[in-house]
Amino acid sequence: MSAMCQKRTFRLLLIVCAGSRSSSRGITMKLPRRQFLHLSAGAGALLAALRVVRADTYPSRPVRFIVAFPAGNASDVLARLMGQGLSDRLAQKIVIENRPGAGSNVGTEVVVRAPPDGYTLLLVSPSNALNKTLYEKLNFDFINDIAPIASICQNPYVMAVTPSFPAKTVPEFIAYARSNPGKINMASTGIGTSTHVFGELFKTTAGVDLAHVPYRGNFVPDLIGGQVQVVFAPITHLIAYIRSGQVRALAVTTATRSEALPDVPTLAEFVQGYEATGWYGIGAPIRIMSCYGRP
Repeated sequence: MSAMCQKRTFRLLLIVCAGSRSSSRGITMKLPRRQFLHLSAGAGALLAALRVVRADTYPSRPVRFIVAFPAGNASDVLARLMGQGLSDRLAQKIVIENRPGAGSNVGTEVVVRAPPDGYTLLLVSPSNALNKTLYEKLNFDFINDIAPIASICQNPYVMAVTPSFPAKTVPEFIAYARSNPGKINMASTGIGTSTHVFGELFKTTAGVDLAHVPYRGNFVPDLIGGQVQVVFAPITHLIAYIRSGQVRALAVTTATRSEALPDVPTLAEFVQGYEATGWYGIGAPIRIMSCYGRP
């Protein structure tokens, strides 16, 4: 990898660390202190290049930021928040490009096949890790083909139901589901996505049978309308609908209650051992990192 590639990667790392706190309508994305220190320590190895980095002209044209999920999804919201911050700091446009399909595999492959020049980035999500085990054959190897640039944040999820659903608490939901096996439709953003896996974890730990309904687009209209009755989705995706009463939150999936929904209990309060948290990062074609000894 050339020195120019090294400078671009380091600059991206510094910008992501500095810009990883963004807010929209009261929802704050925070980079945990431990993660920030970890990233800073990694960046410290390249401090000698800092003067050169500041003089680098990258980027000289718009940067593509690939989101492997539909517009309006929590991943899309986060990418647009990050994109605005990166755009301000880079003084160059960050183009958010939604490439949904196959549980994030379509968008990921777009980045894998892109030129390793720093102008195509991927919003990395739990689906990228999950798909390694869920798909017997992929056209890429995520670990070997996508290089991590930086961690962004962790994202709490919420178990939410359509407002007309008869159960108003998790115990009531479990009792209803056990009395009506296979009759409750559970939406997700696709097979193998975190919304699917977090729901499957609930089915296993709570001992209930829910019918999985994967979506390629936005499932919220059907959740509000009652075509699907429950979903395990990022709080950032549903909080506006929860606050407006269009969707009812039953519990959050994290070990502790969320500041965004302080009155909503955790699933662990009713289902022993349940805990699930989403996370996001930024990746790029692996060859962009060959200056660090990668192929």
